[in-house]
Amino acid sequence: MTISLNYEQFECDQSEAPWVVLIHGLFGNLDNLAVLRRALQNDFNVLAIDLPDHGESPWVETFTQAGCVNALYELLAQQSISKCHLIGHSLGGKVAMKMALHHPGIISSLIVLDIAPTSYQPSHQGVFAGLKKVDLSSISSRKEADNVMQTEIKIAGVRQFLLKSLYQDTQGHWQWRFNVAGLEKDYVNISSFETSQDQQFAGPVTFIKGGESDYITREHQSTIAQLFPAAKAKIVEGVGHWLHAEKPQVVNKLVLRALQQ
Repeated sequence: MTISLNYEQFECDQSEAPWVVLIHGLFGNLDNLAVLRRALQNDFNVLAIDLPDHGESPWVETFTQAGCVNALYELLAQQSISKCHLIGHSLGGKVAMKMALHHPGIISSLIVLDIAPTSYQPSHQGVFAGLKKVDLSSISSRKEADNVMQTEIKIAGVRQFLLKSLYQDTQGHWQWRFNVAGLEKDYVNISSFETSQDQQFAGPVTFIKGGESDYITREHQSTIAQLFPAAKAKIVEGVGHWLHAEKPQVVNKLVLRALQQ
């Protein structure tokens, strides 16, 4: 059964404008790339999605990257989008890469923000511990949740990012928009990246790396070249993994340049 993704569509005034699909990272939602979306809206039609278990998309029994790809493929077909550029950050970058490898015919180009086509060691245990410490039945504000999470999640910016997904439902109960238990259970499907020998996307690919991030390293170059033979790399100095939030103007410029080529 295919998942119906939540999405927002932004059509520009130009007829025949190409489509760009934006895919957020782990614990995010379609608003995370809003600054980039606004930079693209004058020249491109933009489709921003919530991944399964995130934002306002449904929660699933088992989170897999393949499930995300299938859901996105169905959504593009429903919207009669026969060709698009894909942009993904982190987990969204993995989904974008998988999409390009499985459905190369519908992808015009691929832009990957600070992630490699590889499996990573677990690195979010502290985040899950912090999220699980928050007793949703007893907190009365985001500030209270922030205080509780501080013991496990030291970086204030990370807590603020997570707290964007904490909301009160119509009964006034606090809830996380992302599926904490499901994402923790299926974390291996998030951190891994499986491909088969013969898979390749020969179209234009741009990897944009944060200069202070270790998500893309020299060790990944041969795998990238094998899967994406036309890949180019750009580095944004002085930023980490959240490059689009730390230096939005620089990232926007690099993305626009890649799309226009």
